[in-house]
This record gives sequence, structure tokens and C-alpha cells, in this order.
Amino acid sequence: MEFTESEFLIETVVPEDELIISRTDLSGKITYANETFCEISGYTQEELIGQPHNIVRHPDMPQEAFADLWQTIQNKKQWIGIVKNMRKDKGFYWIKAIVSGVYKNGELVEYKSLRTPISYEEKLETQRLYDTMRAKNGEKIRRVIYE
Repeated sequence: MEFTESEFLIETVVPEDELIISRTDLSGKITYANETFCEISGYTQEELIGQPHNIVRHPDMPQEAFADLWQTIQNKKQWIGIVKNMRKDKGFYWIKAIVSGVYKNGELVEYKSLRTPISYEEKLETQRLYDTMRAKNGEKIRRVIYE
């Protein structure tokens, strides 16, 4: 997939009073997406259901962050972190994600994710951190000038 840099520079700001909710099966395929998730991501519910949740993964996200997420939730713990996601139109949005397993009768049956907006300062700080992580791990990074 080829994108021009300008396509990655359009941010959708998640409104303060919104909560993005999704659920996935144990392999990470989306089984539920609330209306806010659809609206913010630019996908319809029909386009999201059955797709891997990484359909919204932004290329700025370091692989290390998702490795940590999977390790945490597979150890039956809740993962909390900041994520930069990519919209269908190649724009982006930032959120704080809380991801955990859903258990029925002690058995893991699915994963749920609740996502909320973050501040501008958190976005800048996290982008810098993720750029550093990607560079350290030999992943491609884009050069961004911070003011």
C-alpha cells in the first residue's frame, strides 16, 4: 500500500465525551464495533466485522507496543496504553486503550477494548516515544518537526 506523506497528516480528534468500544474473537477479528468506532475510524460496521483489529493499525505504531499488548492480555491482565490508529481515509486518531479478556465460567471467550481521547501533550509525548522505539528496533520512521 503506497501513501503520500500528506495522507498521514489529517487527524480526527476523538470528542471528549465519546467512548470507542470493540470486541474481538481470540484471534483478534472484530466481532463488535460501536457506532463511535465506526464514525471515528471511517469504516462501516459491515466493513469492520470479521476483519482483524489491526485494520486500523497506523504504521507509526511500534511492533513492540503490540507485542506487549498481546503478552499482557494472554497473561490474563489488563493492558492500558496509548495508540495511534489509522482511519479508512488514511488519516489518524489517537486514543487511550484499555484491552482485556472476557471470561465466561473461567474460560477466555473474547477480548474487549474501550478507548477514550487523550490530550495534545500526550499525543506529542507518545509520538516522540514511539519514534524512538521504532528507530531503536530498526523500524522505519518518518521525520516530524515538533514545535
